[in-house]
Amino acid sequence: MQLLDPVAAAIVFGGTLTATLLRCGWRDVRAALTALVALPTRPFDSGRVRSELAAQVREIDRDGILRAEPHRFGDGAFDDLSDALIRHRSIAALHDEHARQRSRRQRGAEIAANVLGEAADLAPVLGLAGTLVALGGFSAGGDADYARSIGTAVVTTLYGLVFANFVFGPLAGAVARRARAEERERQELLDWLADAVERSIPRHASPSEAQAAA
Repeated sequence: MQLLDPVAAAIVFGGTLTATLLRCGWRDVRAALTALVALPTRPFDSGRVRSELAAQVREIDRDGILRAEPHRFGDGAFDDLSDALIRHRSIAALHDEHARQRSRRQRGAEIAANVLGEAADLAPVLGLAGTLVALGGFSAGGDADYARSIGTAVVTTLYGLVFANFVFGPLAGAVARRARAEERERQELLDWLADAVERSIPRHASPSEAQAAA
């Protein structure tokens, strides 16, 4: 039996991708591809963002939230959080903006993981389909192609199991784990930022302004 069979690999892998696209739709598949492209890149750098946020906190502590200007941190989510904090002069607005962004990120991660999970479910089915194709070729070709047909039939089943359990399934888990780790770090940063801003507000605002900011 030849374990490296390009025809069997093409049937299983190509068929799985096609079936996943038909089942999930291009928009969800594109979200999964975006998540996969991001996997090899550097994860969310909470240390760098925290150091950038510290400058914003120092400015608020020095000048007060009413005179502070929004900063840019190189992270789109925290750029938007800074805008919301300074524009509304409110910690509640900071939490609301974070909740919206977290919901959007979680939705994207869930879609990506679901698409890869669908591919993991479909790969063994396409392996079985490749097996049937190989056996059908044997029936048409006669005894001369017996060994090759049986080998291809077995390999396609093997490829379906390998792609499901060693490619698509682990990738779905990796996307979900990365998303959970990033959300934990973002939540910790948000809590730190909100606490630091809340401590600085009473030193610069009147009682009514401090109550409104909270």
